[in-house]
Amino acid sequence: MAESASFEVPTSSRSQMVDITARVREVVRRAGVSGGACIVYVPHTTAGVTVNENADPAVAADILEQLEKLVPRGSYRHREGNADSHIKASLMGFSLTLPVEYGDISLGTWQGVFLCEFDGPRRRTVKVKVIPGA
Repeated sequence: MAESASFEVPTSSRSQMVDITARVREVVRRAGVSGGACIVYVPHTTAGVTVNENADPAVAADILEQLEKLVPRGSYRHREGNADSHIKASLMGFSLTLPVEYGDISLGTWQGVFLCEFDGPRRRTVKVKVIPGA
C-alpha cells in the first residue's frame, strides 16, 4: 500500500533553494518499502521542486542568479507583482518522481532534492507519496 506524508518547509528569503533530501528520505524509510517510486509534489504556484547538486551551495546560488537574469522582476500583466515567481516555478516544475531502491530514494552521489522558493519568505508544504513496486 502507498504511504503518503506532508511536511512544512519555512523559507527565509524571496528566492531560495532549501535542501529537503533528508526529510524526503525519512518518509521513504517510514514507508518500509524496498523498491518502487517516490513522488514529491509542491502544491504552490510560486514554488517548485528539483534535483541538483547538494555538495556545493554555490550551485544553488548560481541557479537562482541565472533564473533571476532569465526572468527578472518587472512589469507583467499579473497584478500581484509576483509574475516572475510563477514563471520561475513553472520552469523548475512542481513534482518529481524518484526511484526507490533498497528502501531509499536513489540519487547520484552529489544529488539532493530541493524546494525552490520564488515568492518568500513563506511556509511551504511538500507532499510525498511512496508507491511500492517490484
